[in-house]
Amino acid sequence: MNKSTQKFILDNGMFMSWAIALIATLGSLYFSEILYYEPCKLCWFQRILMYPLVIMIAIAAVRKDIKQYVYILPVAIVGICFSTYHVLLQKTDWLKNVSAKCGIVPCDTDYINWFGFITIPVLAWIAFALIIILQICVMKAARGNR
Repeated sequence: MNKSTQKFILDNGMFMSWAIALIATLGSLYFSEILYYEPCKLCWFQRILMYPLVIMIAIAAVRKDIKQYVYILPVAIVGICFSTYHVLLQKTDWLKNVSAKCGIVPCDTDYINWFGFITIPVLAWIAFALIIILQICVMKAARGNR
């Protein structure tokens, strides 16, 4: 990684991660509070993992804590695991017998289906994946900055 890329990542990686977490949080609130889409149990778990990231990353960004990845990566990795499981419930037949037993709202409910494959769990998966990628880049840039 060259010095200019390394500096860019160290200067902006935290802000970009925060922006992604904030957009994901606001998007989930829009779906539930404006459009009245009731979240299923797995959506709640993903929210429980995404919402604190907004605060954690904001604090790290303000403090310029380049070692934030130590406490942000584990949360995002657990979040992407829940999102992956949720996407598999929605998009495959492997777990169809489990999805109806998810709670009041079945976990395979597609409130949105943009382009035939983008659902709310896919959006959460993308957000967690982007945060993970950015945090790995921050980690590599911080280690290369020693």
